[in-house]
Amino acid sequence: MGVPSAPYTGTFVGSSNTVDLNQGCSQANSVVSPTYSRSRGNLILAPFAHMQKTSATLLIIDDDEVVRASLAAYLEDSGFSVLQASNGLQGLQVFEQEQPDLVICDLRMPQMSGLELIRQVSLRSVQTPVIVISGAGVMSDVVEALRLGAADYLIKPLEDLAVLEHSVHRALDRARLQLENKRYRDKLESANRELEASLHLLQEDQNAGRQVQMNMLPVSPWSIDDFNFAHQIIPSLYLSGDFVDYFRVDERRVAFYLADVSGHGASSAFVTVLLKFMTTRLLFESKRNGTLPEFKPSEVLGHINRGLINCKLGKHVTMVGGVIDEETGLLTYSIGGHLPLPVLYTPDSVSYLEGRGLPVGLFNEATYEDQVLKLPESFSLTLMSDGILDLLTEPTLKEKEAALPQLVKAAGGSLDGLRQVFGLATLGEMPDDIALLVLSRNLK
Repeated sequence: MGVPSAPYTGTFVGSSNTVDLNQGCSQANSVVSPTYSRSRGNLILAPFAHMQKTSATLLIIDDDEVVRASLAAYLEDSGFSVLQASNGLQGLQVFEQEQPDLVICDLRMPQMSGLELIRQVSLRSVQTPVIVISGAGVMSDVVEALRLGAADYLIKPLEDLAVLEHSVHRALDRARLQLENKRYRDKLESANRELEASLHLLQEDQNAGRQVQMNMLPVSPWSIDDFNFAHQIIPSLYLSGDFVDYFRVDERRVAFYLADVSGHGASSAFVTVLLKFMTTRLLFESKRNGTLPEFKPSEVLGHINRGLINCKLGKHVTMVGGVIDEETGLLTYSIGGHLPLPVLYTPDSVSYLEGRGLPVGLFNEATYEDQVLKLPESFSLTLMSDGILDLLTEPTLKEKEAALPQLVKAAGGSLDGLRQVFGLATLGEMPDDIALLVLSRNLK
């Protein structure tokens, strides 16, 4: 706290208390520009005191009835509900009964001191902010009050009560933010516990592991506004190294991805659980910070790339991830070393999306680029893992990639059509997992 460069002694009108700021206290937080507009009793009030209306309940504890009544009248005019108490003991009783959102108290009071009151309030409700207003301008009191958890310390006399109102709003905003962060932490910890339990089950038993993996997959089919999502995963072993997910980011954006983990079986399935954990955690962390960032697919792939490298699992992933902005109709997507590329189908054409990038989880220096596409009014977008290429009869990879869009066209761009075209219902043993994710809009 700042200390005035020149001696200052202030006296609250109607009180015998005198404040000597040379004893170590500062009035930097309580002295503002002397622009006055109205008065109550002996207190002069400034115009910018009236901020936004609020439903918060305040408790004022002060043995000086004039001070208490003046503060209460001002804060009630500012939109607060105000409770009053004339001493610390009575104030603590009111606090326990009414549970106010914020406490304003003096330090020097009969029956219970302000410092003891702060201590008792913190024991009962650590999240409730306490603001001290005192004429006892002793630095040791300031330090002790702040150490006990006081949100602010203001010195009497308050020449401008707008300073108090500003302090109240600031303390309430801080308390709300802390409560919101706690809720997000609790949600994240709950999600972490669920995912850790899922990992344990996967390691203990493959049967339980398969059930866990299937439960992590999104509902299929899933419709949200004009968009339809559907998927199918066919593992080559009991557990799959392929994974898909789609979810709402916020009220206007929907995200999706398809991932193909290197290898097969339990070790690759373990990485799919890790992918789900990392994307879920990234979403929670973004929301917890107050405002959700752009959630760009390239940044999500970069986040997963760093996470997989730090885990040192010896596994990498090829991925395609995208975010649809429903307001603009734009698709932003990023490619992480994945083949085949997504196939865009419309009633008039069929083609691969453009894009390239390094696999995820292999290179520290890897960066990913976002591609932006204006989605047609009627379309489907098909994402496939490379296991689908093993079902094609063409002799070379180049010929298989050339044939794939035509097969999507023959399927009419739908998942049911792809099941028939590729004969997925009658497949025997396969060398690789197969994953299909189809999102569409206005397809007949």
